[in-house]
Amino acid sequence: MLLRISSKSIAAIRAHAAETPDVEVCGLLFGTVEAAERVQRCANVADQPETRYEIDPAALIAAHKAERAGGAKLIGHYHSHPNGVCAPSEADIAEALDAGQFWLIIAGAEIELWHVGVPHHFVECGIDVGE
Repeated sequence: MLLRISSKSIAAIRAHAAETPDVEVCGLLFGTVEAAERVQRCANVADQPETRYEIDPAALIAAHKAERAGGAKLIGHYHSHPNGVCAPSEADIAEALDAGQFWLIIAGAEIELWHVGVPHHFVECGIDVGE
């Protein structure tokens, strides 16, 4: 599986992670199964943001409401790993419940994309960085 993401969106995700390199940052991905057309920063409301993330529930609710009203489709999210490991953590695997969603993980200079085929199971995907 290959997901197209603009270089502008990748740069925005990198900048977000660089702003607070010691805590996990997070955000939403909108688009189709072929392309992430937009990214949106979200607050990390986790109780231990150094090692975990929780997307602000208000942002998730707003995204779902907008989608139901004809807005952009929520296809997944991104988050950073300050520990430098660009792969799903044990916590990520435990929380991967939404089949069909993309998880983009950034760790330092690396960015990897994962897809949840079935709950608690990730498949690595490719990223096609375009304009």
